[in-house]
Amino acid sequence: MKTVGICTLGCKVNTYESEYIMNELKKAGYEIGDFNDICDVYIINTCTVTNASDSKSKKMIRQAIRRNPEACVVAMGCFVAANFDYQENGLDIVLGNKDKSSIVSLLEEYFSKKQMIKKEYSKRLVDFEDMYIDAFPGRTRAFVKIQDGCDNFCSYCIIPFVRGKCRSKDEAKVIQEITDLVNNGYKEIVLTGIHTGSYGVDLDTDFGDLLNKLVNIKGLERLRISSIECTELNDKVLNLIKASKVIVDHLHIPIQAGSDEILKAMNRKYDLEYFKNKIKEIRKIRPEISISTDVIVGFPGETEELFQITINTCKEIEFSKLHVFPFSERKGTKASLMDQKIDNREKKDRARRLIEVSEELEIKYMEKFINREVEVLVEEHKDGYSIGHTGNFLHVKFKGDYPINEFVTVKIEKVDYPFCQGKELM
Repeated sequence: MKTVGICTLGCKVNTYESEYIMNELKKAGYEIGDFNDICDVYIINTCTVTNASDSKSKKMIRQAIRRNPEACVVAMGCFVAANFDYQENGLDIVLGNKDKSSIVSLLEEYFSKKQMIKKEYSKRLVDFEDMYIDAFPGRTRAFVKIQDGCDNFCSYCIIPFVRGKCRSKDEAKVIQEITDLVNNGYKEIVLTGIHTGSYGVDLDTDFGDLLNKLVNIKGLERLRISSIECTELNDKVLNLIKASKVIVDHLHIPIQAGSDEILKAMNRKYDLEYFKNKIKEIRKIRPEISISTDVIVGFPGETEELFQITINTCKEIEFSKLHVFPFSERKGTKASLMDQKIDNREKKDRARRLIEVSEELEIKYMEKFINREVEVLVEEHKDGYSIGHTGNFLHVKFKGDYPINEFVTVKIEKVDYPFCQGKELM
């Protein structure tokens, strides 16, 4: 029996795809081992969203080759798609974002012929690659990939070039997969994709129509959207959020910059007025909803004054958390050709300052729930505490050894950042 170690870098879509790959390998008789151990096969599911992602992808490929020079080393994913000329002695199977579902047959071919396999194809014009998962061992929250690709072409982003055009999973297959996961005991499902809210652009449906069907799946208690653009929160989607308690009290809505000048340079599809008005619409129907976001700092042309505007915008909107990224120049994007580049040291300093703002905003949001009762889905036990998340994504810990994957009613007593600490109500 051959042992496989898998390293997954980057987004939730990669996490889903790697889980599918593990399931297929198990069915084929492979044993899933630890990536850091000596294995017969190493698979690195790579990321290329930033320069740091590229460096990490290359580092993990090299580590696998050094760890066992006799192993079959597989590199797949976005870094490979963006750098198809990348070469490393000891790399045996090279894939982009297509044919991940064929990993078993590809391994069989490699072990039969002992010849390198390299799959190249049009990165934009690809079909949706169907995958199906009915269990996520060790997880209480199950991901379902409903969409792939992006057509937005933000000026800083390489992803449309490596993930291809927007394409969607068949609606009936999405419904069946989630139904099976719920029947297998999963109480919370996370919808994920590269551009999740664009679901259905290639089908005779849309994201709102899909949501309307999903919230009616019997036994589904929490439905979470991994990320959605403000322009995709149309009346149909907002009406569902208003009407359905199954959709959790948390949305992740990327803003990327807090000034109109930088938003325009980024080729984002909205201005600040539109974004702020959309947030007001959401809070009108869900007053205490948690809204987290992504922000890029140090974009070309971002002066200190414009950065301060971004800080003020984030405080004004009162996000519950900021995911902060220093601008990373990606070859082939419009932003890579822009002047007025920001010094790396300055980018890191701005990231540090904005992360401090994020912590202030997180604590402010958490404090709203002191002396309030919340429902926590227990995910783990540590140091005498049960730990889990609420629907609005508060990270809560409370004394006791409560069952994993069960809801517990907890009264929040204090903020112990990054946790809310409370006690179970008898």
